[in-house]
Amino acid sequence: MATATKTPPGADPKQLERTGTVREIGSQAVWSLSSCKPGFGVDQLRDDNLETYWQSDGSQPHLVNIQFRRKTTVKMLCIYADYKSDESYTPSKISVRVGNNFHNLMEIRVRVLRLYRRYLRFPG
Repeated sequence: MATATKTPPGADPKQLERTGTVREIGSQAVWSLSSCKPGFGVDQLRDDNLETYWQSDGSQPHLVNIQFRRKTTVKMLCIYADYKSDESYTPSKISVRVGNNFHNLMEIRVRVLRLYRRYLRFPG
């Protein structure tokens, strides 16, 4: 999600989207996964249904690649993780890397601003 104004700390991303404070820009990107089991891919990762999810099917690291067609500023990244539901598949480390192409990706520091019932929210 991206926003033109400063996002208030502790704000629910879905509520911010409904009020027009932020907008979901993931549909403008090309998404790919390092691996997935049939029926547990990008569509399930992005469908906003908490009952569906991405399930990898290969060796680590498990990667979600999000490529925008042109230079895009991302100011907020929201990730839903449900440790209570399935702790064995909940990531213990999340790395966010940015760059102009796969050859110049640099890891950026992120911090969890708030743990939502549904989302982990990272500043961009």
